[in-house]
Amino acid sequence: MNGENDSEKSRETGGVHEFWADPTSWQFSRVSGKLPAMRSIMVTGAAGFIGSNFVRLLVNRREAVKLLALDKLTYAGNLANIGDLLKSHPEQLAFARADICDAGEIERLWELHKITEVVHFAAESHVDRSILGSGPFVQTNVVGTQVLLDVAKANKVQKFLQVSTDEVYGTLPEDKPEEKFTEETPLQPNSPYSASKAAGDCLVRSYFHTFGLPVLTTRCSNNYGPYHFPEKLIPLFVTNLMEGKKVPLYGDGMNIRDWLYVEDHCEAIWTVLNKGRFGEVYNIGGNNEITNRKITETLIREMGRKWDDSVQYVKDRPGHDRRYAIDAGKIKRELGWEPKHRFDEAIKTTIQWYRDHQDWWRNIKSGEYLKYYQQQYAGR
Repeated sequence: MNGENDSEKSRETGGVHEFWADPTSWQFSRVSGKLPAMRSIMVTGAAGFIGSNFVRLLVNRREAVKLLALDKLTYAGNLANIGDLLKSHPEQLAFARADICDAGEIERLWELHKITEVVHFAAESHVDRSILGSGPFVQTNVVGTQVLLDVAKANKVQKFLQVSTDEVYGTLPEDKPEEKFTEETPLQPNSPYSASKAAGDCLVRSYFHTFGLPVLTTRCSNNYGPYHFPEKLIPLFVTNLMEGKKVPLYGDGMNIRDWLYVEDHCEAIWTVLNKGRFGEVYNIGGNNEITNRKITETLIREMGRKWDDSVQYVKDRPGHDRRYAIDAGKIKRELGWEPKHRFDEAIKTTIQWYRDHQDWWRNIKSGEYLKYYQQQYAGR
């Protein structure tokens, strides 16, 4: 910060700065050089895994939008995920530490930044943690979504995109590979996490049908890539292997997930935000079903380790869904999106990112994280 006379200002918010650019400054269009009708997008959960990658995508491409990156900075929110962008692009990107359940603060930020659209990533998202305690999941994923919808409605939001998950659909049979989740699949959530996300999705739908709010919903398969919090399978296994530790493989390791590189997911969200039809749901998938065991084998091979020295089978978690698979035909037909990254190449890129950013994940895998890890896997 260079003082009050500069266009970039800051104020302390709970020990973390809130940054914003001069509201009178504008970014010129990349194409025409003319002043665009500026879009101002509130990105909730912007310091998390997918949210930070979405912010990076738009900032690095110099899209003609202003972004308010909003995050409560709980255990999974890390300002380091976007810190470099806040310094290098203050004219386009602002940050505010805020709780989406705080209606007054959301209203204040909305007015300050002249918000026109919302992309709602903010969520408690780890199934295992929801089994240990569901309260924070209901508060953030249900109440927080309701608060955002009410503020958006009061301020006549132009677009509200709810980022959801394929887990709201429940599970699929292993012996029927032709069956996949479509947008018409009934919601049958099987964990407190997925139940809270399904409830948020239903609220979003209701605000469209009751109030005509211009909403969109995306439901995506499992993501992987840079800045992924290391309690999830791929970053946990990669970092454990780098530390010389064994990886905890649930049950028989034959649970199946559809894996999508995070940049492809972010491209899909941007596509839906710009081209999607209000009130619609769009499934986003990688066409890439892999068992957890196969993922583990791939990581061990790529990192030069041996199976017997690297794997510790642990008791499966309660209610563990057996198979997810996304039919992403609708978003391809209607909006022209499909994934670009092949898993066998993108997983190498992901592993290398964690090798190159050890300070980032080693700072996380300590303190409270270590206590959680020991609690989660003790005796299993």
